[in-house]
Amino acid sequence: MILSHTLTQFKGNKSRTMNYLDELENKTIYILREAYASFRNITLLWSIGKDSSTLLWISRKAFFGKIPFPIIHIDTTFKFKEIYEFRDIYSKKWGLDLIVSKNKSALKEKINPKKSKLECCNALKTEALKTTLREYGFKALLLAIRRDEHGIRAKERYFSPRTIDFTWNYQDQPLEPWGFYKSTIEDEEHIRIHPMLHWTELDIWKYIKKEKIPMVGLYFAKNCKRYRSIGCQTCCVPIDSNANTTTKIIRELETTKIAERNGRAQDKENSYTMQKLRSLGYM
Repeated sequence: MILSHTLTQFKGNKSRTMNYLDELENKTIYILREAYASFRNITLLWSIGKDSSTLLWISRKAFFGKIPFPIIHIDTTFKFKEIYEFRDIYSKKWGLDLIVSKNKSALKEKINPKKSKLECCNALKTEALKTTLREYGFKALLLAIRRDEHGIRAKERYFSPRTIDFTWNYQDQPLEPWGFYKSTIEDEEHIRIHPMLHWTELDIWKYIKKEKIPMVGLYFAKNCKRYRSIGCQTCCVPIDSNANTTTKIIRELETTKIAERNGRAQDKENSYTMQKLRSLGYM
């Protein structure tokens, strides 16, 4: 892989980029197929964001147009209406076996971001996910996190075991030398699988452009504002931007020095809080 990437550098920027994107895709497809071969009781988490939508797209390619396992969408009820509209349209168009996960008891208790974003995320996302995984007996969960997205996520592995209570021991992760992955777990565990750890935000947008992947409109600038990272509407702030096409977004990312998740709720995004959330099972 290193040799082929080096050789293509002499063939011009376009050729080098295309081959590099192919390498990224091929590695992700390999991990997806390895995961499905190891765990048939597997599912994929789809937030409708750019990363999980790209993973969903690659999963369709990996399994020849039809994903052979269910897809989970966690509905906090606080997400943008555009997210719900996109989900409903494309889950039908792509023939997805979609599971909508809600923590109904927490919603009845009126848990919301205004009280505590840490409590809200844990209850409406993590606990909702825990309940759904137990209800359906899933032992493996595919996620579209990337190492460059947040310092805490950089500690992850491609195959990352979780305990019976879904906690993540980030200080004791399996080694993954030379592409060898720990694709087995104990009976009391489940495993998180991250096929896109090696991608960057810029890679994602270049691949979206190459593949013409549909994306929710929130990412594209309107009235000089756009969202770079999306989730619950109450926890996202748009950035100043004129990038209203994928090409313009790529150009913007090539020069920006602002962190990707800078527009997310900062009391949730600081390293200590994010590490605490992820140790409890947060995505």
